[in-house]
Amino acid sequence: MSDTLGLLAEAMQLARDLGYEVHEEPLGELGGGCCEVHGVPRVLLNLEQPAGERLDRLLHAIADDPRLAAEPKSRLLERRFRSLR
Repeated sequence: MSDTLGLLAEAMQLARDLGYEVHEEPLGELGGGCCEVHGVPRVLLNLEQPAGERLDRLLHAIADDPRLAAEPKSRLLERRFRSLR
């Protein structure tokens, strides 16, 4: 679990470094996802979901960003991105 929380924190910082606003909110039955508001990309994560599901949703939201390859990331996080492909 601590690996998951650490990866979630790292992924959130990575998303912010790429220019995404990341919001964690209770969303009920909604899973969250990526959207754009006034030209700013945002990722909504459902606080009611387990950390692993929030991590997966965030990784899927930013995985196709072409700037991602140039950003530094841990080996564990890089492995999670590779598993998405």
